Amino acid sequence: MNANTGAPRTVSVIGAAGRMGSEVCRAVEAADGLELVGRFDEGDDLGDLAGADVVVEFSVPAASAANVAHCVDRGVHVVVGTTGWGDDAVSDLRTRLARHPEVGVLIAPNFAIGAVLMMAFAQKAARFYESAEVIELHHPDKVDAPSGTAARTAELIGRAREAAGLGAVPDATTADPDGARGARAHGIRVHSVRLRGLVAHQEVLFGQTGEMLTIRHDSFDRVSFMPGVIAAVRQVSDHPGLTVGLEHYLGI
Repeated sequence: MNANTGAPRTVSVIGAAGRMGSEVCRAVEAADGLELVGRFDEGDDLGDLAGADVVVEFSVPAASAANVAHCVDRGVHVVVGTTGWGDDAVSDLRTRLARHPEVGVLIAPNFAIGAVLMMAFAQKAARFYESAEVIELHHPDKVDAPSGTAARTAELIGRAREAAGLGAVPDATTADPDGARGARAHGIRVHSVRLRGLVAHQEVLFGQTGEMLTIRHDSFDRVSFMPGVIAAVRQVSDHPGLTVGLEHYLGI
């Protein structure tokens, strides 16, 4: 353990050859007190995970749950950046972690500090506005929609509205055969854009008679996620069990 941060010293990355995974490898190698000991990709035997204290998991939704289960069963802490986790997969993970109470797992929809703040601000604003919608914009190589960040944002807004006793968001649409109004998540409309040249961007729109509040976050480079990833790697061992959302580690 690092005496100053309480961080595990050795780190392995699953999905190391991917866009995010390769950036994570560089960040771990550059971080004080951390040592990159393993790089794993599709088809690799995870084995003992190269003896790592913590694994950063950035694979694909179809593989992520099995990868994380492999880590938990071996007593290795996991920082999960793969999105697309459904309720059943999360429930199964909680059950598995109950058999390994010393292991910490963080599932974070977004590791950019600004994105975490955006979600927190949206949750705080939600009770004041009659209308709310989310627009997420990503590169066209992203395999899931809506993004994990958008789904989490909609969940936080929906819960805040319920706690405030607000009703459904007003929407007189009765005919939308092609789905132009977007998906509905926790009662909030979510729209996904996939466009070459984008990285990761999101707008949260709140409306009230006579005004609109827009909260927007832009990641122009994947390096923007690395401070959050490194913070998570350093703290995950101090948070046994399952944590969803980096904000819990940052005190937001």
